[in-house]
Amino acid sequence: MRGIREGNIGHPAAGARYARAGLRHLGWREDGEQPDAQQVHEAHHALAARLLAILALWESEQGRTEYGLCLLDRAHGLAAPENHGLLFLQRGRIFTLTGRGGEALRMLDSAVARLEGDPAETANLIAALLNRSFAHLNAGDVRRARADLLWCQRVAAAEGHDRMTTKALHNLGYCDLLAGDIPAALQLFNAAADGYRRCAPGILPILAMDKARALLAAGLAGDAASELDDAMTSFRRQRLDHDLADAELARSEAALGAGEADAARRWATTAERRFRRHGNDAYACLAALTRLRARSVAVGRRAAAAAEAIRLAERLRGCGLANDAEMAELLAARNLLVAGRLDEASRLIAAVRRRRPAAPLAVSLMRRLARAELAERQRRSGAALAELRAGLAMVQTRRGRLGSLDLQTGTGALGAELAAAGLRVALDRNSAPLVFAWLERSRAQAFRVRPVRPPADPQTAAALAELRLLGRLTREAELRGKRDPRQMARQAELQREIRERDWQASGGGMATAQASLSEVSGALAGSGQCLVSILVRRGQILAVLVRPGSVRLARLGNFDAAAEAARRLNADLDTLAGRLMPARLEAVIRESIGRQTAVLTAEIIEPLGSWLGDDGVVLVPAGALASIPWSVLPSLRGRPVTVSPSASAWLAAWLSGTAAARPPRVAPPLLVAGPDLDHAAREVTDIARCYAGCQPLLAERATVGAALHALDGAPLAHLAAHGHHERENFLFSRLDLADGPLMAYDIQQLAAAPRHVVLSSCDVGRTVIRPGEEILGFTAALLYSGTASVISSVTRVADASAVNLMIAYHRLLAAGARPAEALAEAALVEKFSPFVCFGGG
Repeated sequence: MRGIREGNIGHPAAGARYARAGLRHLGWREDGEQPDAQQVHEAHHALAARLLAILALWESEQGRTEYGLCLLDRAHGLAAPENHGLLFLQRGRIFTLTGRGGEALRMLDSAVARLEGDPAETANLIAALLNRSFAHLNAGDVRRARADLLWCQRVAAAEGHDRMTTKALHNLGYCDLLAGDIPAALQLFNAAADGYRRCAPGILPILAMDKARALLAAGLAGDAASELDDAMTSFRRQRLDHDLADAELARSEAALGAGEADAARRWATTAERRFRRHGNDAYACLAALTRLRARSVAVGRRAAAAAEAIRLAERLRGCGLANDAEMAELLAARNLLVAGRLDEASRLIAAVRRRRPAAPLAVSLMRRLARAELAERQRRSGAALAELRAGLAMVQTRRGRLGSLDLQTGTGALGAELAAAGLRVALDRNSAPLVFAWLERSRAQAFRVRPVRPPADPQTAAALAELRLLGRLTREAELRGKRDPRQMARQAELQREIRERDWQASGGGMATAQASLSEVSGALAGSGQCLVSILVRRGQILAVLVRPGSVRLARLGNFDAAAEAARRLNADLDTLAGRLMPARLEAVIRESIGRQTAVLTAEIIEPLGSWLGDDGVVLVPAGALASIPWSVLPSLRGRPVTVSPSASAWLAAWLSGTAAARPPRVAPPLLVAGPDLDHAAREVTDIARCYAGCQPLLAERATVGAALHALDGAPLAHLAAHGHHERENFLFSRLDLADGPLMAYDIQQLAAAPRHVVLSSCDVGRTVIRPGEEILGFTAALLYSGTASVISSVTRVADASAVNLMIAYHRLLAAGARPAEALAEAALVEKFSPFVCFGGG
């Protein structure tokens, strides 16, 4: 029993030791790779057979699969026919480990037939059902897998087998993952994790692998890689060689998803070798497929890669892995297209389409991409764009099923190749309206998903309360010049817990319509603005320029030069903000600021020539250009500039802001002064004089709870507080208030978004950019929630210099100026103002 228990909780080496000890007591000898059961007394044959069956599985899990099958052969000679059910079960489990799916199913069918109805074999029946579900899942048959798991769960729960009940729950989550319901899968994985912690903690790394696959399916390759790195450490420690190979394969997929082709090839090659050592040809082929996909990202011998992919497809199909075989064939077709062999590629793509119209999302997207690339090379650009639009619609459907903003923005990575291909076709046609439409279809799509308010959850609330307390304690320690590593580790743990619970929210499936060029043009006419939507191609900055009634494409400057200038400019402004320094050093920094603004002007603004006129500007930036403090550029000083993630997002925010501005404000604005800022109280007190009946939250009254209560649906909010941008964990970008941090995560809890928010804080206008120009950060969280416009800083802010600017801003705002107009005029008092108007302006 101890041998079974140790192996079942993820310790096969220990399980094998106990099984061997029992066999030795029965007279069994082990001579190298030739087990000898002849010395076992006939009276003990049945027990010896069971022990050999147990040892066979634990040996196989450590990589000795052929020896495991040899042990089962010996056990078969000892067991009575009525006891063969266990041997079929173990043989099926080993065949599953070695990727022999068809043989595994036959063995497991036989095991279930022999074990069903025998009360003494209930535990083995549960195991047989669980393992048969694995075999069905490997074959892509989710319906049969789910049926076996529900049967397994029912029997296991009735018999009090907690570990097997948890395993069934775990694999029901995997069924949801294969069906494309990622929140449901993560909910079940979370429930299974609680069960494993109680009864089988050794299995948690295996669960982590499946969670990583769910995160990959939502485009979060970095988070998946973190899960897998921890799992691999555990597998090495436990000597679970087969699981280690599986994790290495998933790690290669995560590297591929992150665009790290070299790392993906290395991980895939390591996994392939390990699977071959185990005799698992099916999984070795899967590793080879990932290696080939990574190789195709780089420039190489395309015809040779196509031939290898075709051979691999045949082997995958022979292993019963039809979906993966199709992926290999599509990979071959895309390589043939690059090699100029269009007829061969066309036949291959057509064959894939005929065989199976329904396929997993990854295969469906690859099929759309291959067909689009074929159409493009055949000069059928309309057909190419139709395929790419259909592929991106599939990605949007998945996005709509996700309630977590983290996952919604991550899915942009799934459609990155489709988006790039569509933009390439649109640019090759040199059609400004088409490029505009394609940009709106492929960037910042998470803004089109209706926000979902996470349901009330006591565990999340408790974690948030603890995190807030630790945030306040950590801040106090930092001000004293000390840091507590234990507190910081606990904060990271709580952030991870909150984030994982957030992932489990389901989406409503509803999305707003993409804005048309005519709608945007009409709104620009009413606002007196023009729009510059920036994109990058082969290092060149391009822009779609939209004015009322006109649209055109323009070539601007060099992207790398502009991106480097933006990075240096922000670093210079960070250094200069609020610091006393020698006059000579300050002069050097100011000179550097002048150089960087000159580069940005030359690369982005000057090529626009007279097109900008005197109008306000709506800028839709790309990549590293998203955090430029535009008012610092001399040619834009005094000009209203609004930054938005897309034209569609700008239009929605503009319409929301103008609609909200029509009725007079009935509630006074929310004004909050955070702690440890010398001028915050004076700032909000002076601003309060601009608005009748305004009572700012000061000192101990400026709590997170009070601020969130007043922020819910507020027409105007101004928060003067220390700000912190968390690049690696954007949900926890925050403002320091009296009792702890107000986090970006908290914004999602608001029943109604505030209409206009001013963040007189450092850094909280910074953003992290994910594929598809999806933006993340504190300001982004407000915009996603429905806030029409946000004023925030993209660098550190000098406390004293912010006060006058902000007072001037609110005087102008109270007099009726729009946010972008008020900021442009107020910023004239501060030469290096890092504040930007985001949203609808």
